[in-house]
Amino acid sequence: MPYVYQVVTNASQDRLEKLIQERLQPGADKAQIDTRIWDLFGEQWAVMFTDLTGFSRRVAEFGIIHFLQTIFESQRVLVPCIERFDGILVKSEGDSLMVIFRSAQKALDCSLEMQRCVKEYNQGREETEQILLCVGLGYGRILRIGDHDVFGAEVNAASKLGEDMATSWEVLLTADALEEICRLGGLPAGVTVGQLEQVPSGAQSAYRVFYPL
Repeated sequence: MPYVYQVVTNASQDRLEKLIQERLQPGADKAQIDTRIWDLFGEQWAVMFTDLTGFSRRVAEFGIIHFLQTIFESQRVLVPCIERFDGILVKSEGDSLMVIFRSAQKALDCSLEMQRCVKEYNQGREETEQILLCVGLGYGRILRIGDHDVFGAEVNAASKLGEDMATSWEVLLTADALEEICRLGGLPAGVTVGQLEQVPSGAQSAYRVFYPL
């Protein structure tokens, strides 16, 4: 019976670590091992990273309790949106969320709905209590390690867009994410994009989404 645990999904991290150890051995056939890793863990996903604008400044100014309140409230508002659009919350770190979607279209639709929900939440609240959301999206073949983590060029690009480049109310996406959205039927009515001058590492190009709010 214990041997069963060597091949179940929950053993993904252990299996990956063993293959990486094999890859480190002198004379290892790295190409063959890489193929095995991609065969085991490679999947097509849309990736979303969210961030909150001015979060670090607010923590320094208003303290740790305000930090916890903002995280709690942002998740209370955003997680139901993720569920409605069939997203999977992979991890939460501070004020950031990493989410994956099978459909790039749903990832974009969810992003826009999140911004609308945040706008509604902010109505009548003091500036210090408001949630100011940034979103970055990518799409492509990534390594999904169980339910705990994902890796890949589009993961890195989406992280850079959402956590470093986007500002309040912005939704930024990679060229691959935009191409997949267009393949699935195109941008929603009233939504357009504009190309960014700065391109995150791992992406061919990137775009800002213009949408009615």
